[in-house]
Amino acid sequence: MLPTKGYAAHNDHDPLVPFNFSRRDPGPHDVLIEILYCGVCHSDLHQVRNEWHETIYPIVPGHEIVGRVVRTGNAVTRFKPGDLAGVGVFIDSCRTCDNCKNGLEQYCEQGMIATYNSWEKDGKHYTYGGYSNQIVVDEHYTLHVPASLDLRGVAPLLCAGITTYSPLRYLEVGKGTRVAIAGLGGLGHMGVKWAAAMGAEVTLLSSSPSKKADAHRLGAHEFIWVNDEEALKKRKAYFDVILNTISAPHDYNRYLQLLRLNGTMAVVGLPPAPQQIQVFHLTNFRRSIMGSMIGGIRETQEMLDFAAQHQITSDVEVIAMQDINTAFDRLAKNDVKYRFVIDMSTLQ
Repeated sequence: MLPTKGYAAHNDHDPLVPFNFSRRDPGPHDVLIEILYCGVCHSDLHQVRNEWHETIYPIVPGHEIVGRVVRTGNAVTRFKPGDLAGVGVFIDSCRTCDNCKNGLEQYCEQGMIATYNSWEKDGKHYTYGGYSNQIVVDEHYTLHVPASLDLRGVAPLLCAGITTYSPLRYLEVGKGTRVAIAGLGGLGHMGVKWAAAMGAEVTLLSSSPSKKADAHRLGAHEFIWVNDEEALKKRKAYFDVILNTISAPHDYNRYLQLLRLNGTMAVVGLPPAPQQIQVFHLTNFRRSIMGSMIGGIRETQEMLDFAAQHQITSDVEVIAMQDINTAFDRLAKNDVKYRFVIDMSTLQ
């Protein structure tokens, strides 16, 4: 077993504190990764506070992991010591269902094995995440990180990045596509960057007029304040795709009316309560709503390569490990542009 240092929550209300635990030794197909940076995802906060009612304590969060390979198992063929590597939201799946075989491990029919707060398939090892100095992962679920990118900005790509990239690729966004991004936060700012790089006409829909300058800086061609009824009226039945990244309660129907014939609203934000939909907004113009959740290993690697090609990373604020509780408080208030990333060299 490998002695490991991290930060953990021991219940749903106390701060995260230093935590020593053990990782399993690397097996034949595993890589041992020294963690350099780990992004702070809003789902980390949900899990730590047990807001999804599934947390097992103690919990070491973190599923936006970038690091360097320091050891490999004797059967590993895709990585060698010294390689940059990434780990995202999951570290295993059943590997045998149709979804896994088709590179859609995130939709594993038996349930993917999450990077933290989950049990590995052997039922013996509980998964601890990236708020730690090292991690052991099967090479099949490990990603190659392009050396040309700023590693600090790469970390959030492994959740926020792929969460927004995947539905845009599935809906074949490209030149000539009219795309609206609803919400400008950790997810939304990546949606703007991806859609613009794919060649789409990009509009940012926001309830905050102050975000107009940032929207244009990130690549949006147009900004619409959603409380401006005249501006919304001009864009009725206009967009091919709306990427809805909003996690706060809001009215889906206002956005559905902006879709043109056969338009789709892809939902990646997670509001806390059920949403009511007027069916006529779907039947009119044959509109649809779809959900999407991260991406498989193959698509996530594609995203990282696309990011390197277009020099795209997340806008981040780098913090020390000791500042994680302050970061959580700020995250709850949406006080970050646009993702926190922990520098793991600060972990003592």
